[in-house]
Amino acid sequence: MLSRRLKTIAALVPFGARVCDIGTDHAILPVFLSENTLVKSIIATDVREKPLKNAKKNIEKSGAANIELRLCDGFSCISPDEFDTAVIAGMGGEVISGIISRAEMLKNADKLLILQPTTSPEILRKFLCDNGFVIETEIPLTDNGKIYSVMSVRYSGETKIYDEAYYYVGDIKPDSPEGLAYIEKQYYRFKDCADALRPIPEKLNEYKAYRSLAEKIRSIRDGV
Repeated sequence: MLSRRLKTIAALVPFGARVCDIGTDHAILPVFLSENTLVKSIIATDVREKPLKNAKKNIEKSGAANIELRLCDGFSCISPDEFDTAVIAGMGGEVISGIISRAEMLKNADKLLILQPTTSPEILRKFLCDNGFVIETEIPLTDNGKIYSVMSVRYSGETKIYDEAYYYVGDIKPDSPEGLAYIEKQYYRFKDCADALRPIPEKLNEYKAYRSLAEKIRSIRDGV
């Protein structure tokens, strides 16, 4: 059974795609895509041998014939013509940004990126905006008591600069329970920081910065 997180990712993979799953771990997502005949081919990579051994067991058990395992860092062992859709999920925003920054082949509008940062999504959003990538879709979801976002991204070559609040909220709207929960998490994150710094005179500038950011995120939440 797929987790809600992986189900959301799988739903964004185009039918008939040629997929590479970076950091595949146990190859749960590739096996699901293969078993449901949703894709043409899958390259599943990991930087460590142990996860790939576990992935191999899962693949053999499933009988999937269109999954190839590779031991490599990021896209270092993948050619541009081998895939049209890349999944990079279950890593921090800094790590995902680093993987993308080292792969010039991703600067191609024909390549779809499906990204799911576990931490620091604001770092990933800023990296994407600064480097010519467009977030086409962003889906908030809760899974195992944690709230995440899943992004579908393409390269446009056009860089954009947003207000700082955007990097923390992205294109998520407060029109669903999970969207509202995602935005409120960010709001209270900075509100609590501001409240803690308010009584400390020497932290006045930091207090003002956190308060301003919290107010901007609250405006997004309230649709103002």
